[in-house]
Amino acid sequence: MKSARKNDTGDVGSDLSEQIKAATKDNHVRAENTQLMLSYQKGQITLPQYKVLLCSLYEIYKVLEEELDRNSSHPAVAPIYFPQELARLESLERDLEHFFGSDWRKRVIVPAATHRYEQRLRKIGRESPELLVAHAYTRYLGDLSGGQVLGKITQKSLGLSSKEGLSFFSFPGVSSPNRFKQLYRSRMNSIELTEEQRKAALQEAVDAFELNIQVFDDLQKMLSITAQPADQSESKTSVFPSLPIMHFTVGLCVALTTLGVGMYAL
Repeated sequence: MKSARKNDTGDVGSDLSEQIKAATKDNHVRAENTQLMLSYQKGQITLPQYKVLLCSLYEIYKVLEEELDRNSSHPAVAPIYFPQELARLESLERDLEHFFGSDWRKRVIVPAATHRYEQRLRKIGRESPELLVAHAYTRYLGDLSGGQVLGKITQKSLGLSSKEGLSFFSFPGVSSPNRFKQLYRSRMNSIELTEEQRKAALQEAVDAFELNIQVFDDLQKMLSITAQPADQSESKTSVFPSLPIMHFTVGLCVALTTLGVGMYAL
């Protein structure tokens, strides 16, 4: 009998969701093993790390959701368009306001890798909307999969006494994550793509993971530079108490997912 995932020759079946999962397997492992994500999985996430991650997630989701909204009637986007259930932008705004205050918009500065991610989303939103499915799947289903666990890890690691600042991990519009993921994959698999478009979507999913890895690495570099010993540079002695968390002069300008930080439990 043939497996539901692979046929007798070992090839992945025709379902787009399974093909994407297979195509991104190696990238998935690499993303899980970035320094930032390893710290997260060990429960060693720090407040500075979490803040810079939220800033990049905000910028990424802002563009992703604008492009999904703009292309919501496109035949390759409409089946996987679930703004009420999945949209993360308002949650991220609440979290950023909690940590940075009412002027948080002025304090969100992200590394170059985040801007590259945004630019890619804008480009495909304009030119090839069918490729948005690769990014939506990678980000949303990952965040939905890992949301509850990562939310608890974050709360414990940061010593937070309440759920404030953790809205990103909450999906109040989804009563059963497992059932919803089944529905989402079914909708994905119903999208009609030409062979060329399908190949492009698989490559786009690989690229989405690479973009997230670059974001994580850039964020870690940013934090590493600003955390150097004070005696190496007088200007660094009061980086955290005196400057907004993202106002680091490092010449660079996470990804969860992007990540979303839960993206790696697809």
